[in-house]
Amino acid sequence: MGFDQYHEPPEELSAETRTFARMCANLTEEAEAIGWYEQRISVEPDAAARNIMNNSLTEEYKHFSMELEHLFRAKPVWREIARGVLFQGGDIVANGEAAEKAGSEGSGASAVQPSTAAVDPSLGIGSLKESRP
Repeated sequence: MGFDQYHEPPEELSAETRTFARMCANLTEEAEAIGWYEQRISVEPDAAARNIMNNSLTEEYKHFSMELEHLFRAKPVWREIARGVLFQGGDIVANGEAAEKAGSEGSGASAVQPSTAAVDPSLGIGSLKESRP
């Protein structure tokens, strides 16, 4: 069995780099699976089969998201650039260009200003603690 995810001799790569390559390969495979399920669902005439495939599709979304988060944690610059693109309104390309510029300037976590909704852990619910005067 070949290991074509490496472009350099694996024995020369650190364990961290090999793990990163494996996670990139997993992310690609999850994206492919999402595409396959979308195609299958779009042509499946049987409602019960479509429901099962939709359930499987949501699992693939979860796996893709977990793997992407792992990669973001491994590469903070990638995370910062993504924050400037993901879950933002406006033009996607313009957001990407601005995020890339800010990320390449190396000014750290404050380089890309995500929207409040993207980083607010409250989900807009507010505090569950009683406020006391």
